[in-house]
Amino acid sequence: MRTLLKVSIPVEAGNVAAKNGTLDSTVKEILASLKPEATYFFLSENGERAISSVFDMQDTSQIPAIVEPWFLAFNAKVFFQPIMDAQDFAKAGPTFAKIVQQYK
Repeated sequence: MRTLLKVSIPVEAGNVAAKNGTLDSTVKEILASLKPEATYFFLSENGERAISSVFDMQDTSQIPAIVEPWFLAFNAKVFFQPIMDAQDFAKAGPTFAKIVQQYK
């Protein structure tokens, strides 16, 4: 299942990792395990270092392996949700009419 992961790293924890030289390597290591199709780096709405990454989650049993590295390495806030691309949305199209009829 295509999944959007959002990570927000508290400033203090990010600064410690940046100063000791582990921020870049730790982020790369965690992301490598996800094998993301896309990853973006930005500032969160709270002014924290933030990362969004799109990856394929095969099974919900992967959740601890996905979130725990972020918690343990950076005391990060982690959020993820299933997402669709345009092709997925097009495949879902025919179900809309059925749902509308069922719940109108």
